[in-house]
Amino acid sequence: MYDKERGLYIAHCDNGPISICGKMANRHGLVAGATGTGKTVTLQVLAETFCQVGVPCFMADMKGDLSGISQPGRLSGFIEKRMPEFGIENPEFQSCPVRFFDVFGEQGHPMRATISQMGPDLLARLMELNETQAGVLNIVFRVADERGLLLIDLKDLRAMLDYVAKNAAQFTTSYGNVSATSVGAIQRALLSLENQGADKFFGEPSFDIYDLLQCEGTKGIMNVLAADKLMLQPKLYSTFLLWLMSELYATLPEVGDMELPKLIFFFDEAHMLFDGTSKAMVDKIEQVIRLIRSKGVGIYFITQSPTDIPENILGQLGNRIQHALRAYTPKDQKAVRTAADTFRPNPAFNTADAIMNLETGEALVSFLDEKGAPAVVERAKILFPLSQIGAISDSQRDEIIKRSRIWGRYDHPIDRESAFEVLLAESEKAAKEAEEAAAAEEAAKQQAIQEKEQAKADKEAEKKKKGGIGSKILKGVLTAITGAVATSVGSAVVGEKFNGKKTAKRAAKNATSSATRTITRSLLGNLIK
Repeated sequence: MYDKERGLYIAHCDNGPISICGKMANRHGLVAGATGTGKTVTLQVLAETFCQVGVPCFMADMKGDLSGISQPGRLSGFIEKRMPEFGIENPEFQSCPVRFFDVFGEQGHPMRATISQMGPDLLARLMELNETQAGVLNIVFRVADERGLLLIDLKDLRAMLDYVAKNAAQFTTSYGNVSATSVGAIQRALLSLENQGADKFFGEPSFDIYDLLQCEGTKGIMNVLAADKLMLQPKLYSTFLLWLMSELYATLPEVGDMELPKLIFFFDEAHMLFDGTSKAMVDKIEQVIRLIRSKGVGIYFITQSPTDIPENILGQLGNRIQHALRAYTPKDQKAVRTAADTFRPNPAFNTADAIMNLETGEALVSFLDEKGAPAVVERAKILFPLSQIGAISDSQRDEIIKRSRIWGRYDHPIDRESAFEVLLAESEKAAKEAEEAAAAEEAAKQQAIQEKEQAKADKEAEKKKKGGIGSKILKGVLTAITGAVATSVGSAVVGEKFNGKKTAKRAAKNATSSATRTITRSLLGNLIK
């Protein structure tokens, strides 16, 4: 219920209704209390109250209980008991317009972000990188930016890491050392993220922050994130919500203090945001929380104890609802005292004692007044929800998802050309060129071998050719000599037999001269041939 003068009616105490001032609702808030004390119902009451006045909300649903906000509530014994206390005679049970989201795309519309949108700082936190490894990741992002390469999904980042590692010498001079050890550690962290299902979160179409700021009619839409599976990866859960807050801060224009906020952002299990977070990151979170209220966004942390929130951030949470805390140990007792000290005291009761004695659905409440000052703490009972308490069925959820105005906008992933495809094409081109160069070199080598062998063959042929001519000449000479000798000897024998020795001698001489002429002619003839 909203009244411009009285604000948004949330709780009731002995002094009457307690309401959040609309102009101060963006000054953030805290809902704290032990398990089972009523935090989830309080969150539901806050969310549907904002919904009724046209303020959209975003909330993480840890157990599926908040899905009931999509259905009208009904009368119960608990509500009948509370109605007279709140002065309500006929509650108007009603549902809220709801959109279901799921990082894994199983129980709602997928919510995706690109690697570039997440940025190196949040990714380093998500992967729990040390300072050196985070530095290498920053170099990878810088190189991708300078080359105009889009980092959309995990395979893009993996490809860029491989590229930078292979060309480390080229980048070390300009940006610093890029060690194979650091790159290997980041690659292993990416593999771990992929095994946790983070590959379904990184990609396109990326989520449009303005889809959280929608209304249906006069009611603000309740954006409910299914977080039962996401909770199993605390770093992914908290980093994802931190990214959403950062995107809201970076995207929305300055509006100052409005009559009502643009959006209320509920951060359940808020301690996960700060566990194991570096001081630099906590400082960044503090800056976002401090400045995002000027964008018309209120952030409400839900956690077990105020001590889960760093002191500098706790001081910015002006609207407080504190459910019961248990004090069984000295540490618990200290937490109770710390919680009590965050309230403006009420002389009517002891705040610390009251915290330990609150009943389920009862809380200590203090909201900011119109001037931004915290009101005196009151012991009050939180209103009952007008929507259903508890989870809805799977069929009801499916029906709501399919009739949503954004059905189909995010439900099918898109894989356009990005760093992975570009670097793969470059690698394949380089491999092809190297293959062609190697083939050309091998061809040239084979050509040289063939030419060498051909030259050797030609030389052998020439040698053989020359050897054939000499043999032919020699054969002709021998034939000529043999014939000449035979003729000479024959002439000598005949001459001696018929003419005597003188005549034989003269015949032999004539035969020798004739043989000489015959040999000469034979040599010349063979040479000419």
